[in-house]
Amino acid sequence: AYMAVTNLVHHQEDHALRVAQFARDTIKAAAETLIDVDKPDLGYVNIRVGFNSGPVVSNVVGNRNPKFTIIGDTVNCAARME
Repeated sequence: AYMAVTNLVHHQEDHALRVAQFARDTIKAAAETLIDVDKPDLGYVNIRVGFNSGPVVSNVVGNRNPKFTIIGDTVNCAARME
């Protein structure tokens, strides 16, 4: 899984367009990438993409192995759309 977030630091009027273009280009790049170059009969990488726009909450979670995380309905909805 991969998550990208835009528009957090600087306001970008075209953030939704940028994410849509990134998603399209990523799907295209994956579709042109062999799963295993030594076994081309396995085919090409196939990915699914979901994205959403809205508010999120971010924080560092954990004591032993702290990780930066982003949560909220926007994240959950995008994950389900994928």
